[in-house]
Amino acid sequence: MKRRDFLKSSIAATGGAVLFGAAGVSGSAETIIESPSHSPGDSARGGWYLGNRAPLAPSKFMKLPIGNIVPRGWLRHQLELQAEGLCGRMPEVSDYLVYEGNGWVTPGSNVGWEEVPYWLRGFGDTGYVLGDTRIIALATQWIDGVISSQQPDGWFGPKSARTSLDGGPDLWPHMPVLEALRSFYEYKKDPRVITFMTNYFQYQTTVPKTQFIKSWAGVRWGNNLDSIIWLYNRTGDAKLLDLATTIHNNSADYVNTIPTWHNVNLSQGFREPAEYGLIAKEAKYLAASERVYDTFMDKYGQFPGGGFAGDENCRVGYHDPRQGFETCGIVELMQSFEIMTLISANPKWSDRTEELAFNMMPAAFDPLQKGTHYITSMNSIELDNIGKQHSQYGNGAFPMQAYKPGVHDYRCCPHNYGMGWPYYAEHMWLGTADNGLCASLYAESEVKAKVGNGTVVHIATTTDYPFSDTINFALTSPSSVEFPLYLRVPGWCANPSVKVNGKLVTAEGGPDSYLIVRRLWKTGDKISLHLPMTTSVKTWAKNKNAVSMHHGPLNFSLALAEDWNRYAGTERWPEWEVHTKSSWNYGLMVDAHSHAFNMIRKPGALAPNPFTYATNPMEIHVKAKKIPAWTPDVDGVVSTLQQSPVRSDQPVETVALVPMGTARLRITTFPHIGDGPDATDWVAPDRSVVFSASIMHDNDMAYNDAGSASKSSDQSVPRFTWWDHKGTEDWAQYDFGKPHEISSADVYWFDDTGVGQCRVPASWKLQYWDGAAWNDVLHPTSFDTTADKLNHVSFDKISTNKLRLAVQLQPNYSGGLLAFKVQ
Repeated sequence: MKRRDFLKSSIAATGGAVLFGAAGVSGSAETIIESPSHSPGDSARGGWYLGNRAPLAPSKFMKLPIGNIVPRGWLRHQLELQAEGLCGRMPEVSDYLVYEGNGWVTPGSNVGWEEVPYWLRGFGDTGYVLGDTRIIALATQWIDGVISSQQPDGWFGPKSARTSLDGGPDLWPHMPVLEALRSFYEYKKDPRVITFMTNYFQYQTTVPKTQFIKSWAGVRWGNNLDSIIWLYNRTGDAKLLDLATTIHNNSADYVNTIPTWHNVNLSQGFREPAEYGLIAKEAKYLAASERVYDTFMDKYGQFPGGGFAGDENCRVGYHDPRQGFETCGIVELMQSFEIMTLISANPKWSDRTEELAFNMMPAAFDPLQKGTHYITSMNSIELDNIGKQHSQYGNGAFPMQAYKPGVHDYRCCPHNYGMGWPYYAEHMWLGTADNGLCASLYAESEVKAKVGNGTVVHIATTTDYPFSDTINFALTSPSSVEFPLYLRVPGWCANPSVKVNGKLVTAEGGPDSYLIVRRLWKTGDKISLHLPMTTSVKTWAKNKNAVSMHHGPLNFSLALAEDWNRYAGTERWPEWEVHTKSSWNYGLMVDAHSHAFNMIRKPGALAPNPFTYATNPMEIHVKAKKIPAWTPDVDGVVSTLQQSPVRSDQPVETVALVPMGTARLRITTFPHIGDGPDATDWVAPDRSVVFSASIMHDNDMAYNDAGSASKSSDQSVPRFTWWDHKGTEDWAQYDFGKPHEISSADVYWFDDTGVGQCRVPASWKLQYWDGAAWNDVLHPTSFDTTADKLNHVSFDKISTNKLRLAVQLQPNYSGGLLAFKVQ
């Protein structure tokens, strides 16, 4: 039976529940039963809140106006920390946010790029969600400035951005500004925003199509399409849909390819086909977004936490849990999941939002949110302010792990992270096309919304979720009103149940579903949703058969004693390193079939901020053995995993695991211990060969391997660059530890002509170390700079423990390597 027909036939029902999910549904005589579905199937346009206008695909879920949802409990505390922390006080520390003369509010000024746009959207929404008058007033000042600075042709922003990309406009930084304007409109209903955005999109219609593929904008148009659709739904201007189609057809192709491996680009860009699919109304577009997401997670997301190995760019072979995920990537991916929920009404996207919010995001900041770091790693034993010299992380050797305001060190992340928590709060409750409400994300909150016949109801949610498995709702209404209440059943929950006024509503079904309670509601009605959480072990077959432990939506990490050292900064804006004071190199004596562990819940009320080592509310105790050969690398970074199961002759110990989001230092993905025929010995790493360079940036190339590059611009393989050096003399070298006889070498140059600023060098040579000085090799055949090939050079045999490749970069360009192979 179709949903709309079902609702017509059940309009007289006074109560009941429907479980939409992968499994069948059964229940008592009072239970309303329908064929299962992952999402509400109503194709008719409806609902009390703004959905998609024709000819767009109709909305199943709709975002409520900002201010209708008020966060409480731990979520509100996180937002309050943010309001008085880095995001809420960013103008005190960031010189990018000086108002006077800033290009975002001052016509003709060249000052500014993405920092103000990034900050303003999270800053404003923090104020709106909290009702913080200080923040709202300052956000309004900036929004007023942006609106008043618009030029007659619709352009706004720094003057220099009009011509900064090959004489054409850089349209990327405008995209976050539009999101800030949208939130301002939703909160204040200021009509100037509609006029402003209409004029700006009219400007975009005058931009040459060839400009849409360039730079960051070329792979981030999902942000822009989302704003175009938002405006169309308020104005009905068909030219906006034509513009969206033009952009889609002339920007990065996420439908047939994966056009970028930059972590933030992927986090923002993968949803673009699904957004365009609202216009095209073809299933292939939603499927394309799902394909891209599944692909990068399958290759680089094989560990707990919900993120992926993107400590700038994803790198072939660099998928170990020691890799980091950029703070920008965390919040951008959460936003994409929230948008995908609205587009698809598939509950799995809300599951993914929660996984990032509970497990990854809290550890991206210090507990008071006075600082952030560039990357958050799943396995991390040291958060220091020392650059790593061997390309363990993908953005060169600059320090990226200590907590600090990092305005110039990390630049994008401190300004951008602020949207994470307020956007989560704004998407906890959604309107539905059948005039109901959906509890899409869980945390303590209050919501007011129109339902049924237009009655405004109030629902108060009380819960310690995700640290408890029960969520209670209390409803207040001026009169009785019938409407459906959708309750999301997470993918990890096999046996959900719901009670209405203490009476169990019987319904059976699988995870990834919505439990829908439809009845004539009245003041005093109480709903209790029980989502039983079980403790489980997951095996990561694509990451050396490592294991991780989970309880409901929470992932767990080894409890490592944290030693916080304030190495710089001020009392108000401290800069912290975090060092471990305990052993970390354990393998767990569990696998997917073993359940030798205990869940320990700490007594007492949940702390206002449960996301700290000291306040974590629960632990898992599990048997483990140390693996002595698992040691840090030469730069103090946890070494990569080796194949499990692993043999260990160490004594059995009981170790404690804590919720991942509470641990700034953590091991979340463990070897598992075994002694059967498939068990292996952990091999101590060979550190006899060390690679170094004058400056190390971008990816770690396949050093002594020609790799699988198809051309010099191939970004699907590891690479190394000297960025951001341009036109300089630079070098890269091997230190072999002991003398080797060498007579030839091969070099594959990285050159991203047409996309970036790296070119083959103007010239190069090889030098060897004689113990006292560097000498040029003798009688070389050729130092070739040809792109798209492995360039071979032979020379008189030398004996040396160090070989250096010295380059002269082209004027105004940098350069790099895809391979440096020594015979």
